Amino acid sequence: MMVDQLPDELRALKNRMKAFINDVVIPREPELMREDSAGEAVAAELKNDAKNAGLWALGHPAEIGGGGLPFMDFVYLNEVIGRSHWGSWAVGSLSMQDSIMLHQYASDDQRARFLEPLVAGEIYPSVGLTEPEVAGSDPTQMQAVALLDGDEWVISGHKWFTSGANRAAFTTVFAITEPDAEKHNKFSSIIVPTDTPGYEIVRVVPTMGHTGGNHCEVNYNDVRVPYENLLGGRGQGFHIAQKRLGPGRIFHCMRWLGQAQRAFELMCERAKTRYAHGSYLAEKGDIQAWIAESAAEIQAARMMTLDAARAIDAGSEARTEISLIKFWGARMLHNVVDRAIQVHGALGVTADTPLEFMYREARYARLYDGPDEVHRMVVARRLVRDPYEGVPWA
Repeated sequence: MMVDQLPDELRALKNRMKAFINDVVIPREPELMREDSAGEAVAAELKNDAKNAGLWALGHPAEIGGGGLPFMDFVYLNEVIGRSHWGSWAVGSLSMQDSIMLHQYASDDQRARFLEPLVAGEIYPSVGLTEPEVAGSDPTQMQAVALLDGDEWVISGHKWFTSGANRAAFTTVFAITEPDAEKHNKFSSIIVPTDTPGYEIVRVVPTMGHTGGNHCEVNYNDVRVPYENLLGGRGQGFHIAQKRLGPGRIFHCMRWLGQAQRAFELMCERAKTRYAHGSYLAEKGDIQAWIAESAAEIQAARMMTLDAARAIDAGSEARTEISLIKFWGARMLHNVVDRAIQVHGALGVTADTPLEFMYREARYARLYDGPDEVHRMVVARRLVRDPYEGVPWA
């Protein structure tokens, strides 16, 4: 396959990051899987290792304590970070979406209180968007309300899948503050410290093999925070959320490529070493087809994702490009991991390989940051209106 034409300095950095993920993070995955205090201790150790190696928070702007790496450079790095589910935790890129949001909209006081320690890895963020009573794919249906009482917001509502709330220092919650406005201008975003009275974590929601995890259900029981905790302007919440999600989807898709590439490597290695019915699996037609199809799907998804990233880097909202890669990348990830499991046979569904965990995570990919069906609908509507909107062959 064609080698990326990267500057020597970026290629060297990418190789260093890949070595860190492969040699330092991946060997600690069994401990990180435990989701207990021992796993947290390993995560903290890896964070210090990344800082000592000069690999911490490289994509965050330099003015807020990050490495100041340009957007496209970090896109390439995120591909190798994604080889491990815990890569983004280990190198400080987990907070990228929230850091971008705060960097764009936070006041000076909010930056000092929330953004700087976030970039330093001293605290974790969370976001309160999804509600169990309404469709998460349509954020204009959110029902949480924030009423202004003097110089305080009083927030009432019910959220879930507030990922990381059980370890976060704050949640950026999205709630109705302008009930009479047009539907996209009804909502505001408000920073709520998680130790605020009335902020109630009901439970960590059990999900696909996780009885622990970090997807939290949260009640807001007349939670009071100062007016100054408003992020951005009143009624800007929907637009702030979209600004957060755009680059975030690029980062997701690049991490998916890292996961798919790792699964592909495992599949090829298994095919070369497993002997059955008179030959190695690599010599059987079905397996050869799976390997070829997987390589093609990974390469196609990679080119599409890089194309979308370049569009964003050039200043475009890239809505068509992002929706294309969101549903295509999720499908690609599922297909490649599924084939790798099949090649491994019974071993593939055990915890002796990372594949069963990767398969569960791949299923989430078709839902979060917008379900595949919504992204296909967005693409179709835009291309019916203009067949050349956001496509490279225009």
